[in-house]
Amino acid sequence: MAIALILFAVAALGGLIMASIRLRGSNPPLALALVHGTVAAAGLIALIVALLHASASLPKIALVLFIIAALGGFVLFATHLRKKNIPVPLMLIHAVVAVGGFVVLLIGSGVLG
Repeated sequence: MAIALILFAVAALGGLIMASIRLRGSNPPLALALVHGTVAAAGLIALIVALLHASASLPKIALVLFIIAALGGFVLFATHLRKKNIPVPLMLIHAVVAVGGFVVLLIGSGVLG
């Protein structure tokens, strides 16, 4: 689970950078969005693999939250590919759900709490 936590932390950093760019009025570079999504997807895979060997319920809840965040990320990425401005409310919902998943994973893995 440590690998998943590290990957999600790196993805969160990329997300913060992209959000700050978007809040300043422009879409972030496509390359940054690709790296963010790839690292988050790797985090999802690492979490799924870790859950194959664990029975804890909080990491499973985190997985569901991360999957919901990923679906929102796909919508954001599709909007980006169409060269339209990323909707700030959707970006914020995506971020809140992902951060929620991260916090639940931190608690479930014993890092917090």
